[in-house]
Amino acid sequence: MTDITPSADTEGRIVLQAIDLGRRFHDGPREICPFAHLNLSVRAGESLAVVGPSGVGKSTLLHLLGGLDRPSEGQVRINGQDVFQMSDADRTRMRNQSVGFVYQFHHLLAECSALENVAMPLRIRRMEASEAMRRAAELLAAVGLGHRLDHVPGKLSGGERQRVAIARALVTQPQIVLADEPTGNLDQDTAREVFDLFLRQTQTMQAALVVVTHDLALADRCSRRLTLLPHAPSQGLAPPGS
Repeated sequence: MTDITPSADTEGRIVLQAIDLGRRFHDGPREICPFAHLNLSVRAGESLAVVGPSGVGKSTLLHLLGGLDRPSEGQVRINGQDVFQMSDADRTRMRNQSVGFVYQFHHLLAECSALENVAMPLRIRRMEASEAMRRAAELLAAVGLGHRLDHVPGKLSGGERQRVAIARALVTQPQIVLADEPTGNLDQDTAREVFDLFLRQTQTMQAALVVVTHDLALADRCSRRLTLLPHAPSQGLAPPGS
């Protein structure tokens, strides 16, 4: 069993929990189980880095925590509610209202400006266009792109595109942010700059952050670390800086 629980002095209420979580896949007659009996809790304003070699289930874990994939056993709770006891419609609504996703590749709409890309989740919520654009502009300014509002992704650098993707994930003010290698496509200096900004913004918003990263130096910037190991009977947490 893997238990990843916050330290006693961590502030903020628990917003994300995994309880005895496991996932199994079948490759012909062979069963693959990246992890089983995994328990974790993440509080508002806290950051958890998930590290480990390729193929151990880091992205699978994020998909389970975000309700994008169904576990073979166990529960995922967001604000105390079991995500997989919800209807599909309620789970989709929960993701839109409570969870923000950031990926290694930004997945921005090429024909839309930075401002339009960031405003898109708010427009999907049917927010009035002027208010959606105002909020998007404020967040782009907060991530240092106030002078790039009208630029399409093709006119932005890699670091700028990832900042836009981060702003898009945060514009709905989610309680939970799940990030899969958000700086993995950037050079080292740009990655450090973007990751620092990402941490500041999520902490300011008091969002619970779970981030998959292969960069241990960046992982050390998070509150805690979960290391997933292949075929390990137990997987555990290393304290910050270890």
